[in-house]
Amino acid sequence: MLDTPLTFTATPGLKDGTTILKLVGPVTLSTMFPLQAELRTLRPTVLILDFTDVPYIDSAGIGLFPSYFISAQGEGRTLLLAGLNHRVEAILGHTKIDTMIRTFPTVEEAEASL
Repeated sequence: MLDTPLTFTATPGLKDGTTILKLVGPVTLSTMFPLQAELRTLRPTVLILDFTDVPYIDSAGIGLFPSYFISAQGEGRTLLLAGLNHRVEAILGHTKIDTMIRTFPTVEEAEASL
């Protein structure tokens, strides 16, 4: 499971300026660099990261999201996380990232919050 590559696909959300980035696979030190490069180029008004198919995230992977969040917030953009499984949700809870970045059970609920 942890050797599985991480893939991602960006699609437009329901509202103008919203992008949904669907992640598939673990977000780890060995898989995160293409995602990190993508996050550096994405500048939508709202970015929803869909974690529905992310089985695991390690400490290196966790570090990607506060960095993007802080950069986005400074530019008036929004980052939301959706579809976290219990394992990923627990890790984000232990690191307190869930107090910084809003999370939602589904992408649909994240979009409805806008």
